[in-house]
Amino acid sequence: MTSGSRFYKMSGSGNDFIFFDKADGSAENRRNPAAIRAMCAHGTGIGADGVVFFDRSADREVSIDYYNSDGSVGELCGNATLCTVRLSEILGSSVKDGLAIQTDAGAVKGRLVEGLPEIDIAPVSEVSPDWEKIRRIDLEKRLGFALVGVPHVTIEVHEVERADVRGRGSAIRRDRSLEHGANVNFVSAVADGTWMIRTYERGVEAETLACGTGAVASAILLATWGVAQSPVRLITRSGRELTVTLRKEGTQWYPSLRGSADLVFTGFLPD
Repeated sequence: MTSGSRFYKMSGSGNDFIFFDKADGSAENRRNPAAIRAMCAHGTGIGADGVVFFDRSADREVSIDYYNSDGSVGELCGNATLCTVRLSEILGSSVKDGLAIQTDAGAVKGRLVEGLPEIDIAPVSEVSPDWEKIRRIDLEKRLGFALVGVPHVTIEVHEVERADVRGRGSAIRRDRSLEHGANVNFVSAVADGTWMIRTYERGVEAETLACGTGAVASAILLATWGVAQSPVRLITRSGRELTVTLRKEGTQWYPSLRGSADLVFTGFLPD
């Protein structure tokens, strides 16, 4: 195989991604919905929740373009951004003094804290703790909305294991009250003070094993509801933990997200 693209398969708490590094050569022929859907397909492709094109040519600065597995543009993906910090370190970029990451949702600061990637997400001010446009159903205690780069609905339930993530999540994701749709998170408390979280993701159109921005949105709403305090620890469907540290000034929330990010394998995709 003499013609093709090197790629990196990354996993952030169970969210998996295909990364293309500009330093390995142009992968522009992969940047179209049909190619992205084919690469992300499980069974016939590489298999992933999304694709990241990243450029680390500037010193201590990386720019990324993220696409959901259905080929649509994703303005921000928390776990993909955590994976960006990890992969930048693996490929030799300096992250010791921090890394500036340019996303479609604005600039994000990244670094390593106790060996784990952590990112500072842009201030969040669009938070509705009681989203009355969507009626709660049995066993749903609270339902709120937050815009964390992408729109999120979070529902507190009694037992997240019993939540109808696919059915209820799919219906809410397409609710008329949400102009651009939304990711839908279901959370429930655990006795040790942590929270379980499951997410139906817009653009993947299925439950995923984790969602970084969903963890941030849920942490903000849990704090707004007065049932959690920073740092908020959330256990994802993969069993991995995401930690959200929150600071509030006026009406704005300043969140940081920390979690695991690992290189699973590298590969070569022929043209």
